[in-house]
Amino acid sequence: MLNRSTVMVRPKQPYLDWAARLDDSGVLPDPDDERTVYLIPEYDDEDSAWEILEEIYLEIFERELEGWDEDESTWPQERTFAMFQEWFDIEVNSLVEDLCGYELIDDDEME
Repeated sequence: MLNRSTVMVRPKQPYLDWAARLDDSGVLPDPDDERTVYLIPEYDDEDSAWEILEEIYLEIFERELEGWDEDESTWPQERTFAMFQEWFDIEVNSLVEDLCGYELIDDDEME
């Protein structure tokens, strides 16, 4: 078991509306396919999980926006925790089991 927990985010309608305004191709993120799981610090109970999430939501929010459009001028200017909760379905999970028999590597650190 890893000394991490997870948060999974999935885009909701406000995110989809924002993405649609940026791309007239008709291609939009699919909330059923577009899920991102982030490793977060361990927590003991759901209240602690939400406290952690409130501290780190901005990084997750910005990564999700960047995943659709890297031009920060198109991003909403005031990215509050309340807005984050409106734009994404959020699921936290306290246990992370590593079933791989090899080292966990951060690809971002290798570049």
